[in-house]
Amino acid sequence: MQNNIKNDDKYYNEQDKINILRMREVLDTLPRFCKQFFRGIEPTTSARTRLGYAYDLRTFFEYLHNVNPSLSKKDIRDYDVSILNQIEREDIEEYLEYLSLYAKDDREITNNEQGKKRKMSALRSMYSYFYKSEQISRNTAELINMPKLHEHEIIRLEPNEVATLLDQVEAGEKLTKAQLKYHEKTKLRDVALLTLLLGTGIRVSECVGIDFDDIDFDTNGLRIHRKGGYNTVVYFPDEVREALLTYINQRKEIIPEEGSENALFLSLQNKRISVRAVEKLVKKYAQNVTTLKKITPHKLRSTFGTNLYQESGDIYLVADVLGHKDVNTTRKHYAAQDDANRRKAAKMVHLRD
Repeated sequence: MQNNIKNDDKYYNEQDKINILRMREVLDTLPRFCKQFFRGIEPTTSARTRLGYAYDLRTFFEYLHNVNPSLSKKDIRDYDVSILNQIEREDIEEYLEYLSLYAKDDREITNNEQGKKRKMSALRSMYSYFYKSEQISRNTAELINMPKLHEHEIIRLEPNEVATLLDQVEAGEKLTKAQLKYHEKTKLRDVALLTLLLGTGIRVSECVGIDFDDIDFDTNGLRIHRKGGYNTVVYFPDEVREALLTYINQRKEIIPEEGSENALFLSLQNKRISVRAVEKLVKKYAQNVTTLKKITPHKLRSTFGTNLYQESGDIYLVADVLGHKDVNTTRKHYAAQDDANRRKAAKMVHLRD
């Protein structure tokens, strides 16, 4: 990995710039006091997190504008921070109920437990900021219990399904005639990309941001930009190394579009591949392997995490490799595999012959 690349040219910096510009647009629709809140949390949050908070707070203030007769007469941007003191616990509970199903711009929008929890996190963060800075006297959002997330079964590919998936990508089996037209051109890229996701457990956003400069074949090391805004190095097995080297030989023959010269994975338009394109790519191949599971790039990450935990039994190792800041996040998803081991143990003990 060469360190002479300008950080300003990196994909994640470009994404930050895009998010900052979007943020400014959303801020223009929020109460003016929100600008102070977002300036206050800037040192401890990423541009992506702040943008998500801004979208969620916009939903909250639009709700207040629609249901509260006195607030509906004012422009949302003119709301004063003192309105946070006027909001009762019941108001926020009704807001959470509203989030289950509402209409906007002729669209029906629903939120599951995860969506409600995220929106409550934004609300709690805003309330906490203004409460701690003594601009409001009540932290009403703190009185509301966070929506409980129910355990979901881990959806992942079985080892035989992983092998079948990669074999089919190489052979182009079960693809439509339209898909086969491009398969020869994208086959090596697709094999390398899927092998990398399955062999390292990196996120799709981390994958599309990889540049040539991020790969060190001497150590099989890969520098990635994590979700939390920091860089780290993950290591890949020889299977991934072989797939990457084979693809890179082809990639060097492609003339990329301006701005994508250093990008590892390119689209058919010779630009850096997008997250959406990778999601479609995974869906295209995976639906020919299993129709019972909805396989996404994140499910490939789950496949890696589960395999690593089964092989190592070390939840801390899995947390570190996946880039989880809190090992409890990892334990919640993968330690359920312990149940299978406990069942095996029960069969090993015989009291009578």
